[in-house]
Amino acid sequence: MSDPADELYERVLVVRCQAGDPAAFAELVDRYQPRLRYYLSKMLPGSAAAEDTAQDVWYDVVRAVPRLANPGAFRAWLYRIARDRAWRVLRRRPPPHRPIDDVDVAANGTADEFTAEDVAAVHAALDRLAPEHREVVVLRFIEDMTYDEIARVAGCPVGTVRSRLHHAKRALRRVLEGINHE
Repeated sequence: MSDPADELYERVLVVRCQAGDPAAFAELVDRYQPRLRYYLSKMLPGSAAAEDTAQDVWYDVVRAVPRLANPGAFRAWLYRIARDRAWRVLRRRPPPHRPIDDVDVAANGTADEFTAEDVAAVHAALDRLAPEHREVVVLRFIEDMTYDEIARVAGCPVGTVRSRLHHAKRALRRVLEGINHE
């Protein structure tokens, strides 16, 4: 979120939600539900658990939002709850992803226009990354979070976020090159 007016409005929504306003909570759900579902579907690829997990996240949010000390930290706090829920599911059942080492990497690629097929390939390739790598890519490039916000969500230092993102981009590139040449 880069619009200061939008950030202020969201803080007001959170404060209203903390005061027990159900309309404010509904608006927060409307704002975040599609993006939260996407994040969870990438964290839990190939499973129907993402929808159930999203419901669990909102249940946790409605119970815990009165204790949120900084309304401006709502987005990172929400994704931290989602991350914790997703990792609980992953611990019970490892995700079905193919190791990057199994992908054939082409020696060189071409730089064509970015098409709808390319977009679909990127989204599909995300499912083949390790969960830690999928997480940082989605939070950085789809949710447009800063490194500090991602560190708060992931519960790790900013340096770890930078390292994971670096390795994730390299792995994603290798997967995409393998897809384009299969």
